[in-house]
Amino acid sequence: MGRSIAEDSNIDLTHWTPPDIAAVADDPFGRLVKYGYALFADTANEIGPTVSDPTRRFAGNNLTCQNCHLRGGTQPYAMPLIGIWGQFPQYRAREGAVDTLEDRINGCMERSMNGLALPLDGREMRALSSYMRWLSTGVPDGAKLVGAGTLKIKEPARAANPSRGAEVFSRLCVACHRSDGSGQRAQTGAGYLFPPLWGPDSYNTGAGMSRLLTAAAYAMHNMPIGTVFNAPVLTDEEAYDVAAYVINQKRPQMANLDRDFPTRLQKPIDTPYGPYVDGFSLEQHRYGPFEPIRAKVRELAAASRTAKAGEPDNGSHASELEK
Repeated sequence: MGRSIAEDSNIDLTHWTPPDIAAVADDPFGRLVKYGYALFADTANEIGPTVSDPTRRFAGNNLTCQNCHLRGGTQPYAMPLIGIWGQFPQYRAREGAVDTLEDRINGCMERSMNGLALPLDGREMRALSSYMRWLSTGVPDGAKLVGAGTLKIKEPARAANPSRGAEVFSRLCVACHRSDGSGQRAQTGAGYLFPPLWGPDSYNTGAGMSRLLTAAAYAMHNMPIGTVFNAPVLTDEEAYDVAAYVINQKRPQMANLDRDFPTRLQKPIDTPYGPYVDGFSLEQHRYGPFEPIRAKVRELAAASRTAKAGEPDNGSHASELEK
């Protein structure tokens, strides 16, 4: 079957009805989809570090994929996966190359799951990619997805304040994530009812959620759990500061992060590890203020004709709702 390209199509995921996993057929593709859903929703018990078969211990922590991609990857502005199938292959600045969907899945495995890459021809990879293909049923390939990724905050023109963030965390986050950020384990099996936000069983320093603007955008429009993008509990300033508090905590270290973003000007402005080519400090890249970095990156990009400089930037530009 050929893949149609619909780059001019707009699909509004905030008004999209996801397909029903209960309606998946019991045929070869359907069985892969169902297994992919199990991997996505119950990752720790399927391929986590304590599963009985050591050859299937691909995840290095006990998180599940849907700890970040909420409601099985269907919640708008919680990095949903609806339509993702038709967005690949795509250029990814972190690798400086055109990635397949399978490359992107393994990026999550190695960073957010702090684990190992899945074999490309293995059942687990085929199941996860099948699940994402099924989630994308009815979405034209190449469509513009409103509600994808995270919804940007209105960023304060100052550095984020982890101390203020600690107050926000104590007031709004500890009920689920505990005061030490360790989360709450599931009642049975491995995994978490509410995931750890730092510590040895959390995502590592190479994960996208280790970036302040990404974490702030995600927290404001999805947290506390049950929050939706158009009825936030946190203010922009609270999200900005609590994200600083969370990224300031210790977590597993990913090796060789200096190899990320080989075109340095394409490194997101809030990437919390160097090297940088814009002259700003590690501290400012971690906590802001970010507008001076943006301005310098734009200047350098114009001089060098570098495309996609400073992206992805989840900062204070107009959101899809404001356009």
